[in-house]
Amino acid sequence: MKQHELDTRLQQTLSRGRTTWTRPRGCPDIELCLFDPDCLQHPLNYDEAQAVVDEPAYWSFCWASGQVMAAWLLENPEWVRDRRVLDFGAGSGVVAIAAAMAGAREVLASDLDPTALLATVTNAARNGVEVKPVSDWREGEPPDVLLAADVLYDPENRPMLTDFQTRAPSVLMADSRLSNLGNDDYHLLTTREARTWPDLQEFEEFNRVRLYHAAGY
Repeated sequence: MKQHELDTRLQQTLSRGRTTWTRPRGCPDIELCLFDPDCLQHPLNYDEAQAVVDEPAYWSFCWASGQVMAAWLLENPEWVRDRRVLDFGAGSGVVAIAAAMAGAREVLASDLDPTALLATVTNAARNGVEVKPVSDWREGEPPDVLLAADVLYDPENRPMLTDFQTRAPSVLMADSRLSNLGNDDYHLLTTREARTWPDLQEFEEFNRVRLYHAAGY
């Protein structure tokens, strides 16, 4: 039923749009309800393309950095196990779901888009875990660990890096857009390759994901 609701919301932007259950190549242990590229049998017309640009359904794609962070958390569960975790800019919820699967005590997901929060809850249930949606990541009890992936697509978002440190004692950040974060508090943990799912044929440089850790204040 919730997949139908996600389809309905997607079709407000793209009338031909629909979702399908799929496992991103970069984190196949997690199943997500994402955009179905098979629905586009013909190129977008001008009005459709403009609508997609004006109101992008970010939640309907699993971006490269989210896949890398999710896979890394499943491989290194000690970073979130038994901790209260907040996923900032949850999108499809892949990172939040991975944290829950890795044994986090409580997982919160924050996103400006209400449909992204619906997608996150829907995807979490599909994977047998619970994720709590929150509208304001600054409210309530602070998390032990703050997770953020694919949120620096606009360089003007860099001040968020400091904001994250004021909210949690431990911050994990994954990004493929900026080769230099401009914040020496963030230390590189690993670099991995991944592609957005479904594949958007992005520049190769955007498929190289860097994972960082920073201590909070």
